[in-house]
Amino acid sequence: MDMKLRPFDFAQAAARAGLGVNGQPLSVKPTAPSGASFGDAMTQALKSVSAQQQEVSKMQRELQLDNPTVSLEETMVAMQKAQIGFQATLQVRNRLVSAYSEIMNMQI
Repeated sequence: MDMKLRPFDFAQAAARAGLGVNGQPLSVKPTAPSGASFGDAMTQALKSVSAQQQEVSKMQRELQLDNPTVSLEETMVAMQKAQIGFQATLQVRNRLVSAYSEIMNMQI
C-alpha cells in the first residue's frame, strides 16, 4: 500500500476552525441554512424514531408469520437500533424538561 503524506496547510486548517491565518476570528460568520431550527430538527428526529419503531413492528409481525424474507438477526438488529433511538429521544426530552425547570426556578 502506497501512502503519500502532504505537507500541513496551516491556512486551510485555520479556515476550517473559523480563524484567520493570524489566529483572529474571521469577520464573516457562517449562517444557519434557512428553515433550520431546533423545532424542525426535533420534529425530524421524532419522525425518524417513530418510523424506525413502525418498521420494527412490521418486521416482528412478518417474523411471527414465518415470512422467509425476514430473518431473526435482521429483526433483532432493527429492534436494538429502534431501542437506542428511543432511549436517545427520551434522554433529550429529560434534559429539555430539566433545563425548562431550572429556567422556571430562576430568581429574577
